[in-house]
Amino acid sequence: MWTELLILGRREFFEGLGDKYVQDLQEFLHEKLPKLIVVALISWALMWVLRLVTDRILTIANRQSSSAGHYAQVRTLTTVIRATGIGIIVFLATLQVLPVLGFNLGPLLTSAGVAGVAIGLAAQNIVKDCFNGFLILVEDQYNVGDVVTIAGVNGTVEGMTLRRTMVRGGDGTLFIIPNSQITTVANLMRDFSLATINVSVDFSANPDEVMALLKDVAMSVRNDPAYRDVYLADPVLLGVDAIKGSQVIYPLQLKTKANQQWAAQRETQRRIRLALEEKGMLPGDPMRVYTREQGTGNSGVVVGPGEPELPKVDPTAAKSTEVNPFTGE
Repeated sequence: MWTELLILGRREFFEGLGDKYVQDLQEFLHEKLPKLIVVALISWALMWVLRLVTDRILTIANRQSSSAGHYAQVRTLTTVIRATGIGIIVFLATLQVLPVLGFNLGPLLTSAGVAGVAIGLAAQNIVKDCFNGFLILVEDQYNVGDVVTIAGVNGTVEGMTLRRTMVRGGDGTLFIIPNSQITTVANLMRDFSLATINVSVDFSANPDEVMALLKDVAMSVRNDPAYRDVYLADPVLLGVDAIKGSQVIYPLQLKTKANQQWAAQRETQRRIRLALEEKGMLPGDPMRVYTREQGTGNSGVVVGPGEPELPKVDPTAAKSTEVNPFTGE
């Protein structure tokens, strides 16, 4: 008798459990699943509209932008707007999905208010990141595509959000920098670039001839069709800047479009090297020193009366008189 009652009770329990499962499944399929589908569709539609609007803004900016800097600024703003908008949409969709799945948001929101204080104290750096990122965008300090030096890192800005900046280094390394760590920005893509070439020529060369030669070489690159468009002004020769030993420094400045000075600078240096060799002008050496005393025909050699004048010696070929303190040589 007891065995039959036990078997009957188990049968009723599993039948009741099965009926409850079927009832819950029917309720989920008829009431909850349509709500979840609607929330998912609305979220997807909002993301699609957001992406469509940002892409449209980029297309218009690409057509009407007067400079590459303006287009880069618009691209940065649209990237941040898209990322922020997607985050807001996902957050709102989560608030709609949780009650459908049986989560009570009342206690959750109440506890969130209490935990928010502790979380806020622990997340101060995140708040600083977002606030500093907002200021960077408002002040237009740099944009995606700019070559910058920030937080001790040099490279090209590949991506930017309110919290972080991604910089690609010259060797391909990707640096992810929190915006709160950015205190100084060196932007190499604004307005113009100024390259200075310090040409070192030997002391024996006539400065006037050297300066004339450097001007001709610099203007030849300036007027070259391959480099003409990158210049914003004619090259400027500043004259004799320093004299060190037998080395005389002639600074030459090239003003070009932002971050486009490298090719013109390399070509100018190549032509200067060939021109100096053609004219027989030697490069300067700060460690080479020679003297020419009064009444001498050679470096440091006095010619006595009645004695034939010694042949002139190239002063730049004189050996150093320094003695190695360790070997005595």
